[in-house]
Amino acid sequence: MNSINADLHCHSVVSDGTLTPEDLAMRAHQNGVQLWSLTDHDVIGGQHRARAAAERLGMKYISGVEISVSWAGQTIHIVGIGFNPDHPTLIEGLRKTRDGRTARGKEIARQLAAVGIAGAYEGALSYAGNPELLSRTHFARFLVEKKVCRSTDEVFKHYLVEGKPGFTPHVWASLQESVDWIVGSGGVAIIAHPGRYRLSELQKHELYIAFKEAGGLGIEVITGSHTPRQYDEYAKIALQYGFYASRGADFHDPQESYIDLGKLPHLPSSLQPVWSLL
Repeated sequence: MNSINADLHCHSVVSDGTLTPEDLAMRAHQNGVQLWSLTDHDVIGGQHRARAAAERLGMKYISGVEISVSWAGQTIHIVGIGFNPDHPTLIEGLRKTRDGRTARGKEIARQLAAVGIAGAYEGALSYAGNPELLSRTHFARFLVEKKVCRSTDEVFKHYLVEGKPGFTPHVWASLQESVDWIVGSGGVAIIAHPGRYRLSELQKHELYIAFKEAGGLGIEVITGSHTPRQYDEYAKIALQYGFYASRGADFHDPQESYIDLGKLPHLPSSLQPVWSLL
């Protein structure tokens, strides 16, 4: 089961990706993906389109979402898969999570204007397929368009991060809320790309324990946001804490993303894949 080409983390134009759910389904299928999930940020508006496109191609589909969570003063992401996308509690929870993005976006633009970068709010909106989901990624694409930076990676070194122009924190859902929404709608909760967070070893331990106590079951091990060394590191974490393991490219765009859909290594045979729960 670990050799299944499962890709359970990617984003469409419904949040901060650049391809439609239909184009993502086609790309996944062409890359040999057998089990696919679209996990847009804090929104499930593309779920029915993604499922319909996958099924037309004969590819198995699992519902997905990536929820922004505030924990220990940082933004942590929790992926949910296998839930009912029409569940009212989940829909309302995600709506509340999206609230405040407009005000946050205007504050980001104000800070950028203060350092001589005008028109950032309108420019970022031009990249957002869904204005409710205006994100730092949309601002990063605008800054690349304006040749302020050469790439989105460079943007996130000089702008939009703590201590740099454009950094505007936001209070998201709590860890418990996010897991409750996912589990309550029939799904499985997964810690997304744990190697990306700036946490001490003690904080990591506290996160894993709190997540398990909240009802979370999975952790991403093989992901486009991890280095090969981190594949091994988080495989050990999955075994140590008894997590089911997940795999996903975290694909956003053909030019921006580190790895394409379906092109990751398989999960190690020692791990229990999260899709075995569904």
